[in-house]
Amino acid sequence: MRTRPLKVALLGCGVVGSEVARIMTTHADDLAARIGAPVELAGVAVRRPSKVREGIDPALITTDATALVKRGDLDVVVEVIGGIEPARTLVTTAFEHGASVVSANKALLAEDGATLYAAAEQHGRDLYFEAAVAGAIPLIRPLRESLAGDKVNRVLGIVNGTTNFILDRMDSSGAGYSEALDEATALGYAEADPTADVEGFDAAAKAAILAGIAFHTRVRLDDVYREGLTEVTAADMASARRMGCTVKLLAICERAADGQSVTARVHPAMIPLSHPLASVREAYNAVFVEAEAAGQLMFYGPGAGGAPTASAVLGDLVAVCRNRLAESTGPGESAYTQLPVSPMGEVVTRYHISLDVADKPGVLAQVATVFAEHGVSIDTVRQQGKDGEASLVVVTHRAPDAALSGTVEALRKLDTVRGVASIMRVEGE
Repeated sequence: MRTRPLKVALLGCGVVGSEVARIMTTHADDLAARIGAPVELAGVAVRRPSKVREGIDPALITTDATALVKRGDLDVVVEVIGGIEPARTLVTTAFEHGASVVSANKALLAEDGATLYAAAEQHGRDLYFEAAVAGAIPLIRPLRESLAGDKVNRVLGIVNGTTNFILDRMDSSGAGYSEALDEATALGYAEADPTADVEGFDAAAKAAILAGIAFHTRVRLDDVYREGLTEVTAADMASARRMGCTVKLLAICERAADGQSVTARVHPAMIPLSHPLASVREAYNAVFVEAEAAGQLMFYGPGAGGAPTASAVLGDLVAVCRNRLAESTGPGESAYTQLPVSPMGEVVTRYHISLDVADKPGVLAQVATVFAEHGVSIDTVRQQGKDGEASLVVVTHRAPDAALSGTVEALRKLDTVRGVASIMRVEGE
């Protein structure tokens, strides 16, 4: 074993960063044996230096992250501060000064991953980011390495634990969205400002990363269609149950049938209870991968939290340190296909549409005519009426999303349709 330690700097020492530092300290001998050299924590950049950080030598703490990454003697920089800036500048500066980077920053990778890849390649260094997508679940490395010789056609997953917890509670207890969100907040699953989770921004960033790796093309956050779950109601959950389904917030990345384009989207969807993702409960994550040769694969586990995310960070750290010792690098960006990302309107899917209508003869015929005019075939219809009011639930066959959206807009204009109560896509069949 080499005796000179590999030097590691840590940018950020919050929930994840402090756990990374703890594991590096308490498992130092094991990490050294696995890597082939000792690993030394050489510096920790933080915003609040006065905070007590148990197990970390105060002499390692600094507020000058830029000076830390410019030291020139670092082997690896671990970035867990999140956000776009200053993270992007710090990461590229680390590459410029000879360090490889391990990051958990999904927002930065989805927004400007190409810049990071280019900087890593220019300076002959590694960029690893297993922790950016699904916490402890090994997913990035299987896509980048284990399936590198296969053709991935679809990635379908639950990649946000907060939203899965909320929808699971709504499904199991009949609670409304607000009540389920309050419970998630009280248990620590939801942030004080849950916008990034419940509006789908977090999942969309992860979808961009997954699509880019799976399809060997560049997919940015702006390319991902996004809907949150704030409009999902207890009535939607009950309707799903009647169909033998449940509701999940899904990240869906697909290669077109002709192989000439890809799509990436995040939105609530009804999926059959028989689908493997339907049984994913609480705050767990799961990703379903469909590949040409490997077939269907499912990756499941805790997708967030200090310890699970730190596990993924440390796994990357071991791999990058091994590469440093071997004077080699792991896989970089693979974007050779340069496939365009199709708009949501071209996605072919099914819809579940709930309408409030007048309870009188001829309404169903009018509604059916609108569907036919837009080329959307109806699969099932369920109608209930009382005291002049009625609800009409229509489930369609597969059709382009643009045609389904056009159908909904036309339905809103009918005098006999008093409101569109809910619209939800149906997936996994």
